[in-house]
Amino acid sequence: MDLFKKPEALFALKAVREACVIAERVAAEMAHDAQDKPDNSPVTVADFAVQALISERLEKAFPQDCLVGEESADELRAPARTAMLNQITAFAGRALAGLHNPETLRLIDRGKGKPCKRFWTLDPIDGTKGFLRGEQYAVALALLENGRPVFSVLGCPRLGADGSFQKKGPGIIAAAFAGGGAWLSPLDQEKFTRLHVSARSQVADLHVLRSVEASHANADHLAPVFAKHGIAASPMLMDSQAKYAVVAMGVSDLFFYLVSRRNPAQRMKIWDVAPGALVVEEAGGKITDMQGGTLDYTCGDTLEKNPGLVITNGLYHDKALEILREAEKARA
Repeated sequence: MDLFKKPEALFALKAVREACVIAERVAAEMAHDAQDKPDNSPVTVADFAVQALISERLEKAFPQDCLVGEESADELRAPARTAMLNQITAFAGRALAGLHNPETLRLIDRGKGKPCKRFWTLDPIDGTKGFLRGEQYAVALALLENGRPVFSVLGCPRLGADGSFQKKGPGIIAAAFAGGGAWLSPLDQEKFTRLHVSARSQVADLHVLRSVEASHANADHLAPVFAKHGIAASPMLMDSQAKYAVVAMGVSDLFFYLVSRRNPAQRMKIWDVAPGALVVEEAGGKITDMQGGTLDYTCGDTLEKNPGLVITNGLYHDKALEILREAEKARA
């Protein structure tokens, strides 16, 4: 396919595949090793090693393109983090011959770019807590131009092509091109097939996904409202942007991020959303904020104008918004 011969696609698919190999090696050798960032979210050797790798591959492929990544090397410069930095360099160095600590720091910090007319955004390990539990995570990368995602890749080493958890499977890679569809392949092959969301259109048939982390959905109050509208099935729990791939596969139909009760001004970051959002949209699904608004990627690295997110197969998006708003009123 001509789409997959584009330089951007060749770079991103290869880099994400390499990144998934590194992440799985870290998981096998350092399964529970993590540090806390200032916001108390965990960060692992894999987060940094993957960002270093993809940063280096991007610098070689598109030296003029900036990278807006989740991680910063600032804390790795502290003497107390020397051992962790050594580990990061060792793992990333398996793909980057001759890598040394100063270069590792530089490559990680190359992800501190600012959104501009054309840039890449990266979540090196999306779903770090899932990664640490041995469950779902994703390497999520997207190219944005003029404020919109135009190409994205999700590498999900523990996700099967049927949406199931695969502890030792090859995993999947999902790619999406603006106007060119969403595509799925085994992570260890180049056999892409077109993705389509489900054709389920009745609320009673809704297949709901929820984050394993309850704080992402604030959803304890939802069950009575869902039951009132005939949504009785227990939700499937899953970490990371792997959820976007599962909706694009047609396995599930709805997931959401509600506004935090503890921090109502909190918003999602572009690397948490842009890669997966394009996959869902190009598979025929729909994503808006809780007010039904289109996502605005032009406010720096945060979706400042978009409170909450609702992702569906598109066939009952308006109804899903109505139900979730009703639940939010009940919570208030």
